[in-house]
Amino acid sequence: MGNLNKVNVVRRGLMRVLTKNIGASNASKSGTIDKSKIKKVLICRPNGRLGNLLLITPLIQEVTNTFPGCTIDVFVKGTLAPIVFEKYENVDKIIDLPKKPFKELIRYLKVWTLIRKQNYDLVVNVDQNSSSGRLAVQFSTAKYKFFGDLPENVNLNFDDYDHIAKYPVYNFRYFLSQFGIEDHKKPVELIDLKLTKDEINKGKNILDGIIDNQKKTIAIFTFATGAKCFSVEWWEEFYSALKKEYPDYNIFEVLPVENVSQINFQAPSFYSKDVREIGSVLANVDVFVGADSGIMHLSSASKTSTVGLFSISNLKKYEPYGNNSVGIDTNTLGIPDYIKAINKILNA
Repeated sequence: MGNLNKVNVVRRGLMRVLTKNIGASNASKSGTIDKSKIKKVLICRPNGRLGNLLLITPLIQEVTNTFPGCTIDVFVKGTLAPIVFEKYENVDKIIDLPKKPFKELIRYLKVWTLIRKQNYDLVVNVDQNSSSGRLAVQFSTAKYKFFGDLPENVNLNFDDYDHIAKYPVYNFRYFLSQFGIEDHKKPVELIDLKLTKDEINKGKNILDGIIDNQKKTIAIFTFATGAKCFSVEWWEEFYSALKKEYPDYNIFEVLPVENVSQINFQAPSFYSKDVREIGSVLANVDVFVGADSGIMHLSSASKTSTVGLFSISNLKKYEPYGNNSVGIDTNTLGIPDYIKAINKILNA
């Protein structure tokens, strides 16, 4: 680990200690909220990864449904947010924190100044463990501030509460219920890239140039970051099983930005750096199969039936949901189980 990385690890640890009690007393406040007065909202998720940005779209939809006509700013990192939220009409400003604050100190300070100056009615932190998110809520001048956590004596009993796209919504609903806004217990919205018909049609045209459009199509994504990435040997065995099980199907590979393949480019493939273009192509396949990754969440956000393969990450926290999607624990299940899950989707 380099010296800069070591500094960042220490910095993050120190920030967590310093910010863990911020907002603790705020969680127990009560009163009433006039929904018609909530016009400007800030949602804080200072993270730049594709998957994490897509996973806050259910909360954005929740806020929009609760406060119709409001505008939403999002506090994030990186450059992907304008692409992910492009079709969310009520998302206004993207406030992006620089990835390396020590190297862009002036820009870093400007972000906090901007948050302070905006007259937000409500500020919401998505991840209770995010130091920057909690600080942004505290630093704002909003009347209503939600830091992302619940009072210690509250336990919300939902079967799917552990999911990272869902518990922020459940926690937010509880927070609002303390201010007189009823929780209607509706299912949490799906993660959604909000692809347009034109985008989906363009994706179909791209896909038709790769596969036989008279056959059903299975998309695979063989890459993932770090330990989440399955080995070449693992994928070659699984790919051979797929070809044997589905001889009359198209099987094609979506390539990562690194342009690598764990099956050595044996299948027809598609490469793009355009997130929405990748999503538009995936929107036209019958099933997507891949390890836990941003592209797996992108498939889910494109409303495609998604089979997520989990070996390291927490399945209950990150598994795809909706559209007949399923997460599979590869530590306890094998290839016959993966085939069974795919068949269930294809026959649905």
